Amino acid sequence: MDRIVVRGNGPLRGAVEVSGSKNAALALMASALLAPAESQLTNVPRLRDVNAMLELLTALGARAEWTGPHEVVIDASSVGELEAPYELVRKMRASFLVLGPLLARFGSARVSEPGGCAIGVRPVDQHLKGFEALGSKLRLDHGYVEATATRLRGASIAFDLNTVNGTQNVMMAACLAEGETVLENAAREPEVVELAEMLLRMGADLSGAGSDRIVIRGVESLRGVRHRVSGDRIEAGTLLAAGLATRGEVSVEGVDPAFLESTLEKLRACGATIETSPTGVRLASEGPIKAVRVVTAPFPGFPTDMQAQLMAVLTLAQGSSVVTERVFENRFMHVPELQRMGADIALSGRSAHVTGVRQLMGAPVMATDLRASAGLIVAGLAAEGDTVVSRVYHIDRGYERIEEKLRGLGADIRREG
Repeated sequence: MDRIVVRGNGPLRGAVEVSGSKNAALALMASALLAPAESQLTNVPRLRDVNAMLELLTALGARAEWTGPHEVVIDASSVGELEAPYELVRKMRASFLVLGPLLARFGSARVSEPGGCAIGVRPVDQHLKGFEALGSKLRLDHGYVEATATRLRGASIAFDLNTVNGTQNVMMAACLAEGETVLENAAREPEVVELAEMLLRMGADLSGAGSDRIVIRGVESLRGVRHRVSGDRIEAGTLLAAGLATRGEVSVEGVDPAFLESTLEKLRACGATIETSPTGVRLASEGPIKAVRVVTAPFPGFPTDMQAQLMAVLTLAQGSSVVTERVFENRFMHVPELQRMGADIALSGRSAHVTGVRQLMGAPVMATDLRASAGLIVAGLAAEGDTVVSRVYHIDRGYERIEEKLRGLGADIRREG
């Protein structure tokens, strides 16, 4: 099994291009099922999760394949299989996003309940609530969701909590429903906005994406389109955090800084100097890292997907920081691994009290989920000696060529089989 070896090698310096957004790409790929046509996506990251989605779409009967280093073609005109099996859906949670498009276009779907990182309970009840409101009949059968509807009908749906995938799934289904659908308490994440942009180009009639109220007016059919996936805001934040942890100077390109505002605010509070351009961010860090308080929250709040990486930075801050996790209840599994590296962290409920230390020490550590693995690499870059991160298949789910990109910034990092 692969592992990544990181040796602290001083400040990171240089410029790096971020890959396309994993979270955006997966939803966009699912949306291609809505049209009996070919859609093309460019700037798609080559990741385990993307390959898993291609495998699922192929199993449904679509032609779904790589046609370039970062280009995917999905021709959904031949879709005929309406069951998404457990052995494919279990690989990642975003697979459940095929339910809405299949239900809306074909009136029937059978999709396994999803898997993914073990970072807490992420039920699909909000997805199902939305489909039921649209007129679908639902049945749970041995771990599968069976949904049927002669024709979905618009409805007013108020989500009980913020749900990015739930908002996306119901929004896609509503595009082909009869009449108007209003989604209240909708997720505001950039990935929801980008999906809405692609749906509009496919011929959907919707408005309000980016706010907590989205209005969709159903249409008879949608068409295939060509779309470029936006830069990955979490990868960009991770690389900037690595620059700060090592007291370096890093520029990330290919991402909209507007997607990073809450992350940049906390990095500035930690003492970083940050400059933005329309397509990138430059971070410089010379003085000591400052302690901060941070609470994760849905967009536009501080992203839970950046919590582990920021905590790695704060282990080296002057003073005491408090990191409170409000999105997932089990997202502190990286804490014992950081403690193995000499971090001073005390857990109290959903908060971590982090007292900065002068130096982290390299150690064997284990990645427990996607973002935890990124946090451990950030810590290893700033530690003395070798940090050996095992279970790196987690990081391959969400970061493309992470070692190569970090080596371009001067990191001493390698992958071992």
